[in-house]
Amino acid sequence: MSKRKKTWKARLLSAAIVLAAAGPLAAAEPDGQHDFDFHFGTWKTHVSRLMHPLTGSTTWTAYDGESVVRKVWNGKASIFELEVEGPAGHIEGVGLRLYDPKSHQWNLNWTNSSVGMLDGAMIGEFKGGRGDFYGNDTLDGRSILVRNSFSDITPNSSRFEQAFSDDGGKTWETNWVMTFTR
Repeated sequence: MSKRKKTWKARLLSAAIVLAAAGPLAAAEPDGQHDFDFHFGTWKTHVSRLMHPLTGSTTWTAYDGESVVRKVWNGKASIFELEVEGPAGHIEGVGLRLYDPKSHQWNLNWTNSSVGMLDGAMIGEFKGGRGDFYGNDTLDGRSILVRNSFSDITPNSSRFEQAFSDDGGKTWETNWVMTFTR
């Protein structure tokens, strides 16, 4: 056996011993920075909105229009623009989504053209193909919890639901559903 082959085999054996001594490799923590990549682009958007949440009302209205989602900072943030129309009127809204690389969580912020000020942030992350984000808000002077969820994600469709809780998260009432299709 040549000296070169012996040296190569010795190095390979040394590397194998070092790896075996180190034990199993730890699974890398998911980055999460690209969790919203599925949403970039232009979408046909259908909105169903509960007219009077947390009142026992079952009156819903519908809106149709378009959403555009743009990448910011190479995907570490995005801008979500919504414009829909329906029997109850016209809605223009914008969302700012910011990724925190330390916590691996997203911070979702929202406003609409009739308010002109960002709502409180929703914080959360994606697990198992679903994104859940939670925050505090007020409704008719009452403190409530808010949950935003993204699910049923495919390359050409997805679903968003917003739900309110006025009992500390024991029960949730869905009040806003958006479906996105290309």
